[in-house]
Amino acid sequence: MLGPVQTQSVSPVFVGRAAELTALQTALTRAAAGEPQAVLVGGEAGVGKTRLVEEFLSGACRSGAVVAVGGCVEVGADGLPFAPVATALRALHRRLGDELARAAAGQEGELARLLPELGETTREAHDQEGRARLFELTARLLERLAAERTLILAIEDLHWADSSTRELLAYLFRSLGAARLVIVATYRSDDIHRRHPLRPFLAELDRMRTVPRVELARFNRDEVHAQIAGIQGAPPDSALVDRVFARSEGNAFFVEELACSIAQGCRTGLSESLRDLLLVRVEALPSDAQRVARILAEGGSEVEYALLAEVTGLGEDDLIEALRGAVGANILLPTADGDGYRFRHALVREAVVDDLLLGERSRLNRRYAQALEADPTLVRSAERAARLASYWYHAHDPAKALPAVLAAAVEARRRYAYAEQLRLLERALELWEDAPRELRESQDPFDYGVDVYPACGGDDEGPSFTDLLAETVVAAYLSGRRERSLAISKRALRLLDDGRDPLRAAWFWTQRSRVMEGLGRGDGWAELSRAQELVRGLPPSAVHAEVLALVAGWGMIHQPGPEAYATAERAVELARLVGAEGIELHARLTLGTLKVDSGDVEGGLAEMAAVCARVVALGNVSVLGRCHVNYASALESVGRSAQAVEVATEGIAAHRRFGLVESLAWAYSNKADSLFALGRWDEAEELAAKAMRLATNVMPRASVHFLLADIALGRGELDRAESALAALREDEEKNETRPEHAVWCFRLAIALAGTRGRIAEAREMLSRAVDRGFPPGAHRYAWPLLLAAATAEADARGLPGAEEGRDAVLRRIAEAARALPQPVALWRAYGTLVEAELRRADGRDRVEDWAAAATAFEPLERPHLLATARHHWARTLLADDSTARDLAGRLLAQAHESAERLGARPLREAVELLARRARLPLGEVPQTPAQDLGLTPRERDVLRLVAAGHSNRRIAEELFISPKTASVHVSNILAKLGVSGRGEAAALAHRLSLFPDQERAAAG
Repeated sequence: MLGPVQTQSVSPVFVGRAAELTALQTALTRAAAGEPQAVLVGGEAGVGKTRLVEEFLSGACRSGAVVAVGGCVEVGADGLPFAPVATALRALHRRLGDELARAAAGQEGELARLLPELGETTREAHDQEGRARLFELTARLLERLAAERTLILAIEDLHWADSSTRELLAYLFRSLGAARLVIVATYRSDDIHRRHPLRPFLAELDRMRTVPRVELARFNRDEVHAQIAGIQGAPPDSALVDRVFARSEGNAFFVEELACSIAQGCRTGLSESLRDLLLVRVEALPSDAQRVARILAEGGSEVEYALLAEVTGLGEDDLIEALRGAVGANILLPTADGDGYRFRHALVREAVVDDLLLGERSRLNRRYAQALEADPTLVRSAERAARLASYWYHAHDPAKALPAVLAAAVEARRRYAYAEQLRLLERALELWEDAPRELRESQDPFDYGVDVYPACGGDDEGPSFTDLLAETVVAAYLSGRRERSLAISKRALRLLDDGRDPLRAAWFWTQRSRVMEGLGRGDGWAELSRAQELVRGLPPSAVHAEVLALVAGWGMIHQPGPEAYATAERAVELARLVGAEGIELHARLTLGTLKVDSGDVEGGLAEMAAVCARVVALGNVSVLGRCHVNYASALESVGRSAQAVEVATEGIAAHRRFGLVESLAWAYSNKADSLFALGRWDEAEELAAKAMRLATNVMPRASVHFLLADIALGRGELDRAESALAALREDEEKNETRPEHAVWCFRLAIALAGTRGRIAEAREMLSRAVDRGFPPGAHRYAWPLLLAAATAEADARGLPGAEEGRDAVLRRIAEAARALPQPVALWRAYGTLVEAELRRADGRDRVEDWAAAATAFEPLERPHLLATARHHWARTLLADDSTARDLAGRLLAQAHESAERLGARPLREAVELLARRARLPLGEVPQTPAQDLGLTPRERDVLRLVAAGHSNRRIAEELFISPKTASVHVSNILAKLGVSGRGEAAALAHRLSLFPDQERAAAG
């Protein structure tokens, strides 16, 4: 005879989920091999996500992995900034102790923003770089901890995550290098409505294609049967399984609750209401236990025992007894650190909260706030401000809520949690009018991270309120809410009297300028100009210096010239006068760039070098992110690529040390640009990929797209170049005020159109580019553009329709070239190359032109351009003087070696063709270009007519074949040539001189 069935609310048997568990274990195996992994586990509430992860973590622990779990928590309507990551790091600190401290050595002050146990935080710099620095340092900490062991970071309830946590996780997923690390995150898929903040996060991860999702479905009937058997410890009755399966629809948590209720003989039976089902066992608890459950539900996802004791007012024995009853009924569980309690399942907590009356919730929040205010040690220091602000806000007490919310906003800012700071500041704006006047006037002005903001104290309502608006403007901008930042700045400017408070008004105009440019609604000049008017004639101040520095910086990008130069000089003088060294360094860096653009190359580079040295000595991260980037770019612009690589490398080391992620992306991009110029194309491509992974801003991404298109063009990979150009154009639409972006796009479009034989398109792009003009800051990009245009015209000689209008185009290129300055050797070398290509396009190219071009590029470390000049020098030698074969042979051998090393296929093929026709040895070269392309004799005949511009019908008539057969031949030819159309096929045939007699006839 069987004894009584023993029941429990959680099955000791892990049911189903074999494929899902295998996916997690596969990630663990890959991580153990040094390849970091991230996996998202999604499913509806109660479907079994936590149980799956627990099963996975248990197995991982048995295999020797170190596990740290952190849960996203709710405090009222707000998540705590970085709460799950901080919890996980705290668990690691308890487990690893000194080892974690050693891994954080040198950066304790920054990482203390996540883990206060590491010590005092350093002074914050409030910009995107400060936040990115924290993210980078966190990634490096985890990499060091996971270097010698497998580490698993589990983040639960991502649907509750604050914005800062989501952004940190996205950064980790994108940037983690070699490490034995697995990040597993769970989320409720049924909670992710159309406007849920997790939705764009998930979409971003889908685009990355490196973070797989494990979606949990509901149990089928067999799995429900197995679950009930595990809960009851004996096989269940078939009718019971049918009943539970029908009612629960396979949701694991509901199966558990229903099975437990039935097994315990619950008199209410199976409730028709899901909410009632979740509440039925809570209401079966003793009265004190029910009361504790209701109080705990309103306190947050987890509540500390000491705080709970204060709020419940129960004696210790009574409280313990109440908790014992709730834990025994599997309603509550101790927290992971054993310091508090939480509901076993969030669905039960939500049901309990929904069952509270509005007045009851307000009263409970007041009691939590009063207890925490009386004894701040009841909760962790990192959580205190946010929780106190939430409790007072939901207690509906503006007098208490306003100072608490402001204090929490300052704490969120300190942790670079700008989205959470913005939400708190929005609450402060909401509470402001309802708070007593004397309280508003007693609030200290914000010491906002932007040092130049003129906070004046609380003399009357206006200045104190504008302090709050100033904080909100910048928090909105830093959190990515630029529309909100613009709206708040407009509100502030409506309140301010420009004449009475010009410095504050000027500051808000500078912020508005930044937002307008960021939103793509102009270049920001109108707003900066207004700020400049407001400070004109005022006594020296940091605001005045900052405005001038910003105006000079705007001029450096948009209108470099004497006016911008003079403004930069004035900004430097004013910043020195008021002792604002950070502003002075920014202005000096701008001045150095403008000096280079004006022709004072040595003076400008010396200025920038001095700024870099001073910034590194000071550790001034606000300028550090810019100085090496601008200095390396200036060196590259004047042809000093090797030195630019050295400076960019120094910048990479400094940016890594300080965690300046966006600047690191720029430094990688700059170094890649210089490596490409030096002919180290593989290295350049590798660094470009690193830059793209790190870049969150459109500007460094655009720079990478430009470089990748250049590399693809050099290698003859035209489809890749087209794709990179399309991505660059998409970025250019967002930054159409940046002159260099337009020049990049025009130059690539001209080169691609010319290579594909679309000469009319190349001419149109040239016309648009020249009409738009080349400001001084874009001269370095204008020379390659004019070279691309001249080369396209030269290559097009002999193509159908290319002769008409050529003279006018060549004159326009020559005029544009004469208008460009040539203060450095690189630009003068470009000038010789453009002139040589123009003569080739005009049918008059000469040996001396190409000799001059090659001689100009020889000392400049530009192997591709030098090899191109040598190829044409050899070509003209062989055409003009048959006695110069030895020199031509040496030139072709040098050009061929460079093209081989670079992987520059089009140049290599052109050199091989010329060597073959001149019967000069280059090694193993195919006998004829047609054979190299795999064309049959008939296909060569068809290609000759395609190159002449004939239609399929005309080809059929010439060759006495049907139009359909001609069409088949053309399709085969396009496939063998690897081109996309007839025009490109004709251009390739022309470039390889497959039909020289035809070309001479067309040119004549």
